[in-house]
Amino acid sequence: MLLLRRLGDFLSLVKFSHTIFALPFALIGFFLAVLDAGELRWQQLLLVVLCMVFARSAAMAFNRWQDRDIDVKNPRTAVREIPAGTISSRAALNFVVLNCALFIVAAGLLNWQCLLLSPVALLVILGYSYTKRFTYLCHFVLGLGLALAPVGAYLAVTAQWALLPVLYGGVVLLWVAGFDIIYALQDENFDREESLYSIPVRLGTVRALRLGRILHLLCATLVVVAVLRQAALYPEFGTLSYAAGAFFLAALTYQHTLVKAGDLRRINLAFFTTNGIASLVFGALTVLDVYL
Repeated sequence: MLLLRRLGDFLSLVKFSHTIFALPFALIGFFLAVLDAGELRWQQLLLVVLCMVFARSAAMAFNRWQDRDIDVKNPRTAVREIPAGTISSRAALNFVVLNCALFIVAAGLLNWQCLLLSPVALLVILGYSYTKRFTYLCHFVLGLGLALAPVGAYLAVTAQWALLPVLYGGVVLLWVAGFDIIYALQDENFDREESLYSIPVRLGTVRALRLGRILHLLCATLVVVAVLRQAALYPEFGTLSYAAGAFFLAALTYQHTLVKAGDLRRINLAFFTTNGIASLVFGALTVLDVYL
């Protein structure tokens, strides 16, 4: 029971359930690569999933470790595992090192390109934790980190670059940056008092929400471009991919009806529930279209 409780603490530390944001896009990149390579290897799929899990766990745990002195001052985050004393800062840092090592090993088992690029990926996803201390563009760095998922998964299978997974990476970047700006609204006053950087601190609530809508409009445009490009490259794709795109666009629109200036009560519904469902449905329908 103690071991299970400890495991639960670390899963909570890294918000393991939030893996659903980027993993479906990694699977899209993987199955697009399978189409081009002409062969599905389950070992490769397992390694891609492990790379996602290890990289994201390292990034989240490092973010919690790096922000521990800030989190303890913020009533919203003071209940997190490190400031609450559930997990020590040393244990969290050891967890980061372990996941970084496992990520590099898994990447190396895929191909030499992934092995060489694995430190670059870690630099981006771990480096995000510092950005809130010096740049308002921190939301875009977070988006870039998750945008590596479809590109990296495609590279893992083919050892080559291609435009379509890069387009999906662009979708993820704009999507994540947009909803992270919305999520950051709840810490606007705290971040300003602590001299931390965020778009809401720089622009204020109203203009931050407006920028979030613009980013998601650009994201929606890129979704359409990616789906049409996909249909042109792979005529065997059916209506499921179009349905996936339509659902994702509807979810993008819906989340902006949930959060308004002066009313952040439904921010978790917009951030976690809506985006989680959007990613799962988009990824599942697209992968089914590819695989079937």
